[in-house]
Amino acid sequence: MKREAYAAARTISPKLHAYFARHREEALARGEKCLAPLPDAETIEAVIDAAFWASLRREEGSPPKISLAFLPPDEAERPLRFERPLPLEPAALTRVAPAVERPGVHLGVWRDQGEPSVWGTTRNIPVLCFVLEVAAPGLLVVKHHRGEESRKFVNVAVLEGDLIKVVDERASTRPDCPALLTSLLGYGSPASWIQSVDPLVQLAVSMRAHGRGASLLVVPAGAEAWRESILHPIPYSVSPPFLELAELSREADRIEGQAPRDALGPTIAAVAGLTAVDGAVVLTDRYELLGFGAKIARRKGWPQIEQVTLTEPTEGAASSLIHPEQLGGTRHLSAAQFTQDQRDAVALVASQDGRFTVFEWSPCEAMVHAHRVDVLLL
Repeated sequence: MKREAYAAARTISPKLHAYFARHREEALARGEKCLAPLPDAETIEAVIDAAFWASLRREEGSPPKISLAFLPPDEAERPLRFERPLPLEPAALTRVAPAVERPGVHLGVWRDQGEPSVWGTTRNIPVLCFVLEVAAPGLLVVKHHRGEESRKFVNVAVLEGDLIKVVDERASTRPDCPALLTSLLGYGSPASWIQSVDPLVQLAVSMRAHGRGASLLVVPAGAEAWRESILHPIPYSVSPPFLELAELSREADRIEGQAPRDALGPTIAAVAGLTAVDGAVVLTDRYELLGFGAKIARRKGWPQIEQVTLTEPTEGAASSLIHPEQLGGTRHLSAAQFTQDQRDAVALVASQDGRFTVFEWSPCEAMVHAHRVDVLLL
């Protein structure tokens, strides 16, 4: 019995083909080499369709989490090749999923006798390789590798059921776009992910990953005004400040290569783990940890926040004025209040359902701007 086609796959595939074709032409014009092959719209549609229906299945009670990369085996570095390619079908993808669910492992997809099939696995893929990741049942992310200078993938589009969100490449050019958002978008300078904002990006990813809900306040180093927006004493004040993240960040900025950035991993995980405790983590913009479990209070003499500007870096998403509680409740309301009262600070908030918001004061709008960035963290 033929399965029903996933309508969103057909809707988005021509747009994705045009995106990868355009970026490939731009890369060739810059003199880049060793680029991934360009998939046609039909192949893109087939990969998305098979992955979507596979995501709704179970293998020994668990939903599959797989990553599909479009490239031939002879363009993969040290590929693991199957003697007989697997059909690009939901049942086959679900059965093989437990073997490839670890981060960094991709199922290689290429056409065999005219039909797309899975030829094996690879851990290394070329620049601009079309990658489709199954993040959760019914939730797919289209992305591509940015280059050898970073392990970062650029998110291109997110498909959740019949909802399609295409990342807006121009979002970083908007007024008051925070450095965190610019780095997450990945369309600017390739160096952005190896500069000082990188630890904050990694913290955002790790905060979202623990799934308990989290708040992180980033305050100016050496300043004390932020304390006027916190109830005292802070339950878990840190004295002297914990400096390991700051020191490792400076080392990563100073020394080229991936190894110094990899060394940040355990410390990032430790600091992000503190955000699972009720209350907010307080970190300086030099990555000095000052405390966690902090309770936010309205600054004396400052008004109660009533609305924020909400935007999302996706095509067609219009900005809106909403009450901060509409973003998720008390945690979001307190973060918005903090950034209204402390206008040189930034607040990062992760919801238990995976939504992620960056709050920052916007001088252009004269109000708090809430940037929904979860589409960039998947």
